[in-house]
Amino acid sequence: MSIDSTEDLFVSGLKHAYYTEQRLVDALEELEETSSNEELQSGFAEHREETKTHVDRIEQVFDQLDAEAEAEEDPVVEGMIEAHEEFMGKDPSDEAVDRFNIAAGQKSEHYEIAAYGNLIPMADQLGMDDAADTLEQTLREEQDELETLSEYGEQFDYDELEAAD
Repeated sequence: MSIDSTEDLFVSGLKHAYYTEQRLVDALEELEETSSNEELQSGFAEHREETKTHVDRIEQVFDQLDAEAEAEEDPVVEGMIEAHEEFMGKDPSDEAVDRFNIAAGQKSEHYEIAAYGNLIPMADQLGMDDAADTLEQTLREEQDELETLSEYGEQFDYDELEAAD
């Protein structure tokens, strides 16, 4: 498919966002399962449920385009997932896993924020006000999640990590 219009670019970005959200449903389950901190586990579980809603919203936007919801693999997402797998293969302490998972969550949120931040103005340009509003709602939730993860990171007890050595 050649991309030579705003709509083509929008659809391509939407396919990548759809892929990202679908993959993150599973990745968030992995983050929840590998974290030892109960508050962190709960946060990943809650965000996983929210991410399922994000998948549904993207499907709604595809419906507004009269297009079939289609995911397009995103190598950035695959890289983040591979990085987590590689880290877990190094037999890290529970504390190190918790801190790594916080950072992994932050990275994915930054990536999603950038994706939605680019899709929204394209939807506006295309006169797709409902799509823009739907994507804006997801963007706000991603920003809220980043803030939550940043708070976890700021409160992380590095003394526990050092004690695990």
